[in-house]
Amino acid sequence: MPDIANSNLIVGNAIAVDEWTRVELPVGEEAVRKQAGKVVLFKLTGEARVTPEQIAATEIPAQGKILVPLAVWRERKDELQSRLSQGEVGVWLATHEPVETLAECEPDLNIFPMIAVHVERFADGRIFSIGTLLRTRYNYRNGLRACGDVLRDQLFFLKRCGFDSYLIRADRSAAEALASLKDFSEPYQGAVDEALPAWRRFSRPVNTSTA
Repeated sequence: MPDIANSNLIVGNAIAVDEWTRVELPVGEEAVRKQAGKVVLFKLTGEARVTPEQIAATEIPAQGKILVPLAVWRERKDELQSRLSQGEVGVWLATHEPVETLAECEPDLNIFPMIAVHVERFADGRIFSIGTLLRTRYNYRNGLRACGDVLRDQLFFLKRCGFDSYLIRADRSAAEALASLKDFSEPYQGAVDEALPAWRRFSRPVNTSTA
């Protein structure tokens, strides 16, 4: 039985036991990539990085709730349909994988009870755009999780972009990260979690006194 005391998952505003297993692709050969003579730290958006051999060799647990890689879902979804109908299958994508790729193979993303976005490096801001697109352009209403190199400083802003669960990096404390969701009492800008900016939400009393 999973122990909540050792959990690094935050759901909503509390630490929770993780019911989902994220299925990993087999490790493939990773070439050093350079652009303009410099090593590229982030995978480029739309870059094809998964081989057919990796997809075929991906081991999918026979029981329990699973998050499968986007590439695996696209090629092997027929074998997962029965489990999807039972609410046991979600999908995860990396920040270099366009949301459009997922939407092209599944016009209604709400068939998934959970979508996760994996950020490889803390400084990769594409996760915020992906969350916003899922919630707005594609009207995704179910669980949206951030995982990977997820740290305390990101949580408040991930929440603003529509994420509702956060798997904190294994070497950090979820209990310490939890407080960051209340770092700001009233955000100024409109976003996914609150569409109206502060100047539309609050009105100042008109000063009618004269000097």
